[in-house]
Amino acid sequence: MEIVPHALSSALDEALDLLAGRPLVALTGAGLSTDSGIPDYRGPDSPPRRPMTYGEFVSGPVAQRRYWARSHVGWARMCRAVPNPGHLALADLERRGVLRGVITQNVDGLHTEAGQREVIDLHGRIADVVCLSCRVISSRAVLQDRFEEANPGFAAAVGPEIETAPDGDVVLERTEGFRLVGCAACGGPLKPDVVFFGENVPKDRVTRAYAMVDALQPVGGALLVAGSSLTVMSGLRFVKHAAKHDVPVVIVNRGETRGDPLAALRVDAGCSEVLSALAGVCGGSGVGTVDTPIPQWRDLAP
Repeated sequence: MEIVPHALSSALDEALDLLAGRPLVALTGAGLSTDSGIPDYRGPDSPPRRPMTYGEFVSGPVAQRRYWARSHVGWARMCRAVPNPGHLALADLERRGVLRGVITQNVDGLHTEAGQREVIDLHGRIADVVCLSCRVISSRAVLQDRFEEANPGFAAAVGPEIETAPDGDVVLERTEGFRLVGCAACGGPLKPDVVFFGENVPKDRVTRAYAMVDALQPVGGALLVAGSSLTVMSGLRFVKHAAKHDVPVVIVNRGETRGDPLAALRVDAGCSEVLSALAGVCGGSGVGTVDTPIPQWRDLAP
């Protein structure tokens, strides 16, 4: 097991005692990806942020130009992000039969890149683009090339001092000269295939996520929250649902969360160190591989 400070070691001991022998589902947020170089929204040191809302984006070309100009610059940074030890630890726990699935609020796709197989991308993935007219899904990487062709040198002209925002765009003020490109299939306006603030999470994803949590209850499983302040109901609802059905909740996060009153235990520390420690004892005297048959959460979804 990795050597950790005494206070963290004590909290880990409590977490391992609670989680020992239980199947797990993880609910992850932006705090899990900070060690991959992607800033979060509400961490202790995070500046105030005002992401574009869905209403703003669909208001017309002015807002879309502002978003895509910033995203064009930020994408070159976002696409270089790689899974950190926290992502790798969760993927390892899944391979060992302890972790039965991940519900992530992140859009960076790093869980899948780390090798996670059972992932619900609650808010979508920034690597996909959807046409608001014909609904065709296309590749963000291909769109990046099209933007570069339409705006040669635009991204290169932006200095490295420009701050990157959590969703992969940058804090860029002057965007009026940026040229938009439309859907390659119908010419319609393009939007990243992610859930903006003010937009609803697709019902099928919510249903599958609830089913994943419900599958824990009959077998004494636990919900592990990693790197989420649970400020918005999008993630908090699953913590409330777990607690209501007597599924223990363990929260790993730097700083307080909205779900703390519902948690059986909270570890106030970084995700990489805590999750790596959990994975480090998996299969030994700690969490261990769970042999109890688990209901398939897909079968529980209506």
